[in-house]
Amino acid sequence: MTKAERCDHIAGRLEELYPETPIPLDHRDPYTLLIAVLLSAQCTDERVNKITPALFDLADTPEKMALAPVEKIREIIRPCGLSPRKSVAISGLSSILVEQYDGEVPADFEALEALPGVGHKTASVVMSQAFGVPAFPVDTHIHRLAQRWKLTSGKNVVETEKDLKRAFPREKWNKLHLQIIFYGREHCTARGCDGTVCGICRTLFPERNRAVKTRK
Repeated sequence: MTKAERCDHIAGRLEELYPETPIPLDHRDPYTLLIAVLLSAQCTDERVNKITPALFDLADTPEKMALAPVEKIREIIRPCGLSPRKSVAISGLSSILVEQYDGEVPADFEALEALPGVGHKTASVVMSQAFGVPAFPVDTHIHRLAQRWKLTSGKNVVETEKDLKRAFPREKWNKLHLQIIFYGREHCTARGCDGTVCGICRTLFPERNRAVKTRK
């Protein structure tokens, strides 16, 4: 198959498997989504969803969170890991949202990435899932599958994002990035498939007999 043919097959098969793409992180609005995505760094969505109800009971707006003691935030989010850094970031970005954006999450990549604890991936998730702006956030699942499917050189997530944006139509990015994540978690897992096991890998590369080693 050519790369274009692979992309067509991938998009079609993922649409069959995942016609609906619910956002994995529980949230109420752009602010709670932003906090949930920040917490998901080096933590599973499942664990984040167990932690955020207590956190949002404490504070579910920038105004309330900015007034909450950092120590209390850290205590609640400790199971997510990196709690000292994340708690300071949550408090700090909440204060900035109150002081500079009237308590609203800005629908702007540059403004989001300037907030404490918010990198490009987090900003991309918020822009795509909260505001519907086309983006292609690349997590470990997407980075792994893009390499197995020969959609990227795979040197780093920045290159992977650029390659995937070139490979698929802009209007498909927001849904497709979630579909790839779902497939990576369910079928083409880090240990369950090495590029030769899952349905899509076998279809795209029927003659492949060597494992694909993921490059970071």
